[in-house]
Amino acid sequence: MIPAGDDPDPAADPVLDAAREVVLAVGVRRTTLTEVARRAGLSRMTIYRRWPDVRGLVADLMTREWTRVAGRFATEEPVAAAVATVRALRGHPLWRKIVEVDPELLLPYLLRRRGSSHEAMLALVEAAVARGQERGTVRPGDPARLAGAVMLTAQSFLLSGPTMLVPLTQDDLDAELTALLERYLRP
Repeated sequence: MIPAGDDPDPAADPVLDAAREVVLAVGVRRTTLTEVARRAGLSRMTIYRRWPDVRGLVADLMTREWTRVAGRFATEEPVAAAVATVRALRGHPLWRKIVEVDPELLLPYLLRRRGSSHEAMLALVEAAVARGQERGTVRPGDPARLAGAVMLTAQSFLLSGPTMLVPLTQDDLDAELTALLERYLRP
């Protein structure tokens, strides 16, 4: 087993694939490393060497899944990428399972600290903002600062958007998020 952080292609990790299956089946709180090991066809000790607890394994799983979705920041303008990422996450099976079954797991990351998923996403958004600045499609300013504001705005539409769905639709929310971000980033 390759140590955490040294995997050349974390997207192809059979342990993370097995963890995804287990979380989708039973939720995060009921996921065990024993069940993940069984589904991955590995010994528990192999899993425990890399992840001493479910929390770390799920954190790596979320980082992989969310950065897959947010990969569009590498090729799209920041506004289009942000809106498309929010839309894709809304329908992502893992996101939906966490929000529906284990929403309290999100609170520390919303109120107290950034996790590895936030860091990975911020890096993607910041790079997209910097590229937009080079092309003249994004206003001048510290790319990290602008990326943080884009993330906060997108995150609010992802998490709280459903509370505004009457009389608005998802398309209406996406249009409003687009308008907000375009005005914020416009040169």
